[in-house]
Amino acid sequence: MFHSISYHKFFSTLFLISIFIVQLSDVQAQEMIIDKKSQAKPQLQHATKYYEDVVINDYWVSEKLDGVRGYWTGDKLLTRKGNNLNPPTWFIEHWPKMAMGGELWSDRGQFEQISACVRRKKSNGSCWKKLKLMLFDLPHQPGDFNHRISLMKQVVKNSNSPHLAMIEQKKVVSNSDLLAWLTEVVEDKGEGLMLHLATAKYNMGRSKNLLKLKKYQDAEAVVIAHLPGKGKYNGLLGAIKVKTPEGIIFKIGSGFTDLQREHPPKIGSVITYKYIGKTQRGVPRFASFLRIRNTH
Repeated sequence: MFHSISYHKFFSTLFLISIFIVQLSDVQAQEMIIDKKSQAKPQLQHATKYYEDVVINDYWVSEKLDGVRGYWTGDKLLTRKGNNLNPPTWFIEHWPKMAMGGELWSDRGQFEQISACVRRKKSNGSCWKKLKLMLFDLPHQPGDFNHRISLMKQVVKNSNSPHLAMIEQKKVVSNSDLLAWLTEVVEDKGEGLMLHLATAKYNMGRSKNLLKLKKYQDAEAVVIAHLPGKGKYNGLLGAIKVKTPEGIIFKIGSGFTDLQREHPPKIGSVITYKYIGKTQRGVPRFASFLRIRNTH
């Protein structure tokens, strides 16, 4: 009898301990989920499209750099979606303990190389030597954009960092001068221009205080098929067939490098393309491949 009671108590105690461990594991799992969710993406200001009746003298204008958007929290470098980047220690040395928004950039037409560099979780850091964080705003600083320009200049000067710079902000006299500058930038393989309302405070989300101006429009679509090339592209990609979020299906056969024709965007991947207007059926005109969408 003594042994049967002891065994009964033993197994009862073991059962209670098991329940406790399971409950503890559930709590820990919930805490992990909460911690993961708490790493929210930065609350950034996003641009709207330029419209011709803006009073151009009210804006500062800068080139729209074709890089990877970077957000410096004061001690960490994040993507626009809040993912941690892993720059070498020397890259962020002497950076200020304040939030800064900018573009990780090296030169025009280098988006693929920049994106590949910053996506690497393990690297000897050699590709970062070519990059800079080009500042275009200070999200948490009070005052209008005129004031924040002065602050950015001071931040860059005080940091004395070779990997921290500021995008040049200029005043433009007229809309015709603005469009002439845009043509010059695009012909030199640039992407476009950005217009910052001089008297505006930093506003989170989509804002009319920040405008983007491009010669071409751009959009995204899903790759649904690869079409074989002919002639000089025999044995390579000729075009991709894509589908827009609206359900429009069309082909894109230009904009690819020879390497991209050898290794085309995977079926199911999302690509960004540029175009000039649309047909009556809604098909983008003169569509050309730009890049595989950056998922960071």
